[in-house]
Amino acid sequence: MLHRMQCDIVHASGQAIRTLLAEMQNEQELFDSQGTLRWVELHLLVMAQTLAHLAPPLHRRLLQIDWHGWQHLRHLLEHNQHPRREEVWYGIQALVPQTLELIAQLRRQEPMWFEIGY
Repeated sequence: MLHRMQCDIVHASGQAIRTLLAEMQNEQELFDSQGTLRWVELHLLVMAQTLAHLAPPLHRRLLQIDWHGWQHLRHLLEHNQHPRREEVWYGIQALVPQTLELIAQLRRQEPMWFEIGY
């Protein structure tokens, strides 16, 4: 059940990021919009923190995730370190889609990991 809840949190934050960025035309527009950027960074932080606390067996099944990238982004966001534009953009363009796809693949391949009673 914990695996499912954690992956649902990651998925919900990833979807929120996609929604926030849906109308944006380019990178500059995001970084010019401080309100949207704050929300995107908040959702990135939620994803990074949730992924950092995945159970070891689930972590081992998701080896292709860029764990170092998520850890670095989490550190920057938790400590409010700047500059971080490149890391945030990498998170949006690479980490989020890759992570969501790998979790979706795992759900299809090993659905028992995501059952309520597991």
